[in-house]
Amino acid sequence: MNRLIVVSNRLPFALDSTGEDLWTVTPAAGGLVSAVEPVLRERGGTWIGWPGTAGEIPKAPFAEATRNAGYKVVPVALTETDRDEFYYGYSNEVIWPLFHDLQNFCNFEPGYWQTYKAVNDRFADAIARCAQANDFIWIHDYHLMYVGQALRERGVSQKLSGLTFFLHIPFPPYDIFSKLPQQQRLLRALLQFDLLGFQTRRDVRNFLGCVRRVMSDARVVPRRDLQLLRFEGRQIRLGHFPIGIDFDSFERGAISDAVTRRSQELRARFQDCQLILGVDRLDYSKGIPERLRAYRDALERHPELRGHVVLIQVVVPSRVEIPRYHEFKQRIDRLVGDINGHFSTSNWLPVQYHFRGLDREDLTAHYRGCDIAFVTPLKDGMNLVAKEYCACRINEDGALILSQFAGAAEQLKTGALLVNPYDVEEMADAVLKAFRMTTAERTARMKRMRRVVRQENVFRWVDSFLKVGAKLTVGSSKPRTRTKL
Repeated sequence: MNRLIVVSNRLPFALDSTGEDLWTVTPAAGGLVSAVEPVLRERGGTWIGWPGTAGEIPKAPFAEATRNAGYKVVPVALTETDRDEFYYGYSNEVIWPLFHDLQNFCNFEPGYWQTYKAVNDRFADAIARCAQANDFIWIHDYHLMYVGQALRERGVSQKLSGLTFFLHIPFPPYDIFSKLPQQQRLLRALLQFDLLGFQTRRDVRNFLGCVRRVMSDARVVPRRDLQLLRFEGRQIRLGHFPIGIDFDSFERGAISDAVTRRSQELRARFQDCQLILGVDRLDYSKGIPERLRAYRDALERHPELRGHVVLIQVVVPSRVEIPRYHEFKQRIDRLVGDINGHFSTSNWLPVQYHFRGLDREDLTAHYRGCDIAFVTPLKDGMNLVAKEYCACRINEDGALILSQFAGAAEQLKTGALLVNPYDVEEMADAVLKAFRMTTAERTARMKRMRRVVRQENVFRWVDSFLKVGAKLTVGSSKPRTRTKL
């Protein structure tokens, strides 16, 4: 395999200022980091991205902190305006809500698009400086959908062995996507890649539907496995590659003495109760208020749950400096207070609410110690929490309530209790069903899910994507001979 260059909006390291000329560099968290970093660390290569701070990047502390990463780290600097208009603006006030079917949250400010393109140009310049002949470029996620276009304009793509893109969030259907003012320009930019990867079959179908409606000069060639598009004399391959986790790493962590002890301590605090776990980043796409309303409805309509279940809801701080997210947190706070105020007794508090991140050991202990996982995003590209929970259930027990609109539902539907996150009563009934579920049924369901999560792990995800990418011929205007993939 040729040299790999991974490009994403954020590096796997976060840079923070703690005072004048004082900096800290800490490992970043998130789905992309947990999925890609183990692979890049194992095989080596380069990761290009933004370290998370606006302004000039101090070379000495950053170089020292990333010295032992196991791969080369190349930071891309953003100004405060870049951060506000590219990251907070176009990426998270236009693309994020629109692609999650929440168009009412969109702010279609025209200037955001210009800054989005300018920052994507800057990422393309960083790639051009690093790229060598026959390098394989793997660009990630919605922040960088214009980079392929920028690289082709610079002629860099002609010397590469692969120019590929993977979208970690859902791709919307045409009736949603058509609301984007730059719909044609964005589709044209995505069609500059040689391989486009999506999480699910539905995302591929949605993308192709948009191409058919918007790009009259693109031709779709239906195929059984990978779809094929012909556009401007080139061939673009499209496929679904559901992202996985490092199953063995989570399983080893769950078996460890430290996690065993912490999970036992967790259970000891809530004797005679089944523990229900929700772990989410602070974001309106995660369905946290809807979940809390469903839990309240379950306690209201099913009295047998009172005093016998506890919801441990962990909300990881994110974008709290944005007024909309701050208001969203206040909404969650009020719902938790309302439930606890209405149902709590002298020896039972129905919701244990934590607004903080969990370290890996503590998170694993919660996965192992909680009887039910409540994973109900309004829409999600994949949702790795559901998979991590299954990997940590080393006794092959536990129940998973999962949104049908999470990408993981396609793989875990044989074992999970699938729900519509907009249907409060259905989710409440699922809580009761999970609570009443026999040990035998929990075991049978969890075995099926663990088998899938173990087989479809992060290394298989990377291998399957790169295997297809390795067969690409970049820069050729001639159709390739048919190759069985």
